[in-house]
Amino acid sequence: MAGALSDVLGEVLVAADGEEVAVSALAARGVSLLKLWNKYRVSNIPSLIFIDASTGKVVCRNGLLVIRDDPEGLEFPWGPKPFSEVVAGPLLRNNGQTLDSGALEGSHVGVYFSAHWCPPCRSLTRVLVESYRKIKEAGQKFEILFVSADRSEDSFKQYFSEMPWLAVPYADEARRSRLNRLYGIQGIPTLIVLDSKGDVITRQGRVEVLNDIECREFPWHPKPVLELTDSNAVQLNEGPCLVLFVDSEDDGESEAAKQLIQPIAEKIIAKYKAKEEEAPLLFFVAGEDDMTDSLRDYTNLPEAAPLLTILDMSARAKYVMDVEEITPEIVEAFVSDFLADKLKPEPI
Repeated sequence: MAGALSDVLGEVLVAADGEEVAVSALAARGVSLLKLWNKYRVSNIPSLIFIDASTGKVVCRNGLLVIRDDPEGLEFPWGPKPFSEVVAGPLLRNNGQTLDSGALEGSHVGVYFSAHWCPPCRSLTRVLVESYRKIKEAGQKFEILFVSADRSEDSFKQYFSEMPWLAVPYADEARRSRLNRLYGIQGIPTLIVLDSKGDVITRQGRVEVLNDIECREFPWHPKPVLELTDSNAVQLNEGPCLVLFVDSEDDGESEAAKQLIQPIAEKIIAKYKAKEEEAPLLFFVAGEDDMTDSLRDYTNLPEAAPLLTILDMSARAKYVMDVEEITPEIVEAFVSDFLADKLKPEPI
């Protein structure tokens, strides 16, 4: 194996009849399989991810759907296709009108994976209807495409009747499945926001909609550093996160903390973007509120502020830098040591 994957596994070769040797080789090298979970942002099991062994790049995140949809491997090697190709075909409005998928061309598109049986989905849909209206009224070219995970066509029709946007026909299970595969959907609700060319702007549309009720920041290009809130705290479960805890009662403390972290976050993001990989860390600033207090209690962190941490929820591990003053040099060294596996984790 070569490229980015070898950074995780090292020089490990797995033969068809060598499972026990491969596992012992991994253990002998001290390689944590949790690194694979973090690298590929696995949040549900079972998960099957196909990668290109020569480069280590992801070919397909939803391998289980591939096996179900293409058991004979006729579409091998199952690489990603353009959104316009995957979505091609008729789309519906809830009044029965049919449009060709070409109607999406030139617009920002929110690909909305949701289902009526899912309470968080129904809550998000109510907010999203208002966001959709505000964006359209502001003159923006924006459309939402509902990709149903409902369990029956009747449920789909009932749920879709609440939506003023487009949907993939429920009967077109193959196209719905291809869209799930394209974006590696592991849970709902998920809102993927695309630019007018069909490229992903953000996979965190749900968080963006809830954090920006007035839609002033549409189309929600990702920020290098986020302020930790109730609505985006779910991202703490997606992989290792650097969280700088500050005293929010001090005017400007949160903004100053963001400015301190941002150049380092931008540098890390740019480095991995150049390799066409997701950054290995998310970056947050956390103030003083009930949600932050709960997070401190859950992870058993000291009450100090400022407090620099990296939290890895999937590995139930934390890394803590408790110093009187947080400087850019301290943050950069902390991040570099983490990425180089030089830090000793403490259990959460």
